[in-house]
Amino acid sequence: MESKIGLDFQKVAHAKGIAKNIADKVQSFVENYTTVAVERTICRLLGIDGVDENGVPLPNILVGELKDNGVLSEGIMYFLGNAMVETGLSPQRIAHKVAEENFDIIQLPVHSKNKIENALQPIVNQTIIRIQNNRKRREDFIANIGEGTKPYLYVIVATGNIYEDVVQAQAAARQGADIIAVIRTTGQSLLDYVPFGATTEGFGGTYATQENFRIMRSALDETGKEIGRYIRLCNYCSGLCMPEIAAMGALEGLDVMLNDALYGILFRDINPQRTLIDQYFSRIINGFAGVIINTGEDNYLTTSDAVEAAHTVLASDLINEQLAFIAGIPEEQMGLGHAFEMSPELENGFLLELAQAQMTREIFPNSPLKYMPPTKFMTGNIFKGHIQDALFNMVGIWTNQGIQLLGMLTEALHTPFMSDRFLSIENAKYIFNNMKNIGEEVVFKEGGIIQNRAKKVLDDTISLLGTLENEGLFNALEKGIFGDVKRSKTGGKGLDGVAQKGENYFNMFINLMKKN
Repeated sequence: MESKIGLDFQKVAHAKGIAKNIADKVQSFVENYTTVAVERTICRLLGIDGVDENGVPLPNILVGELKDNGVLSEGIMYFLGNAMVETGLSPQRIAHKVAEENFDIIQLPVHSKNKIENALQPIVNQTIIRIQNNRKRREDFIANIGEGTKPYLYVIVATGNIYEDVVQAQAAARQGADIIAVIRTTGQSLLDYVPFGATTEGFGGTYATQENFRIMRSALDETGKEIGRYIRLCNYCSGLCMPEIAAMGALEGLDVMLNDALYGILFRDINPQRTLIDQYFSRIINGFAGVIINTGEDNYLTTSDAVEAAHTVLASDLINEQLAFIAGIPEEQMGLGHAFEMSPELENGFLLELAQAQMTREIFPNSPLKYMPPTKFMTGNIFKGHIQDALFNMVGIWTNQGIQLLGMLTEALHTPFMSDRFLSIENAKYIFNNMKNIGEEVVFKEGGIIQNRAKKVLDDTISLLGTLENEGLFNALEKGIFGDVKRSKTGGKGLDGVAQKGENYFNMFINLMKKN
């Protein structure tokens, strides 16, 4: 591949090699630990769902028993499979017995690991087949009916009420949206449990629950058949329940998930150890389910200057790419994040944004890049805001981005009305159609502003990656390298839910999902 902006691909390969070393060091830590969220995810993948009479999710009750008794390190599969051998009951029935009858799954007579695995295997296989069938359903829908062209038009719904979200989502799909993101209610990423059932009272978004996933998936399939185009559904498996929500999405046929530990560390103050462990299993599930992950590097530029900190976005993208590879996610499912966030008052800011986007596209040629609209400098002037979004859309089509998160002219004023969303979709469709092949027609001046900017960002990225390799990711986070936000390895939320794996620990889903 020849670079349109004069990138040295030997430097790119060098940068990716450093990023791999950083990711490998992280993984060498992750391999030795589990968390309460990972174990609750295993419960859900084994068919355990529902709540007790107090509204506490059954996976939390089971895993809480292990944690309270100091045996979380041995893992839920060991104890649950042993209870199945001893009682002949299903995981769901065992969970109910623990919740209702104070049934102690820890003190039961111990059976051989072979018997335990044999008891679990049929249920594991059922889940694997269910997720495979969801993936095939998506692929068949797209093959037989079709979908939108890239960049996918991505819009949000955020009413707080799943049934109102459905109305807005279906309207957006009819207006031309390709991806509907159901924004989560404020603060859900800090809950160490997943709410149950359909919900109608979120704030700034709607609770991510498995039933809400099912309701929206069904509604979008109905509309997709009506308009002759598959509509992708996006939600958020970040925060303290990353792998659980990934599992729920895989079971209900979601297509896109925000899935980024670094985002949770920096912007939600989740403990770095906890969330990097959780991320690994969540990405294995997403990879197996054919889900496109979105990463959150665009957020760095809301707390840092987009010109000065551009290299931190690229460095994080490179590390996220390698962490995703380790979890078995192919490039085609990596919606690596970046953003159009430079000040509109900046001279030649459009050229610098164009350089950044083209550079990102060339460095990750097979990734459906997630491109974020201007938010930091949206002022409430809807006319100027609409123009800012138009420039963003021009860069998106010019550089062949994969997922275009459409900006709203009322950004920073309120949750978008249907009319706002329609105008944003109309803006993008107009520009994408009129400038469809501009990226193939226009060449960049050798040694000009765009080429020089891309080269500088790449050089700065390599320098930063070298520092990260020497210090390690955990130490770098403590120094505030990303987003000017400092996070301690032992600080933040959720560290008490981490345990080193014991001698009896096993997770049958990991090998099966990565192998496939």
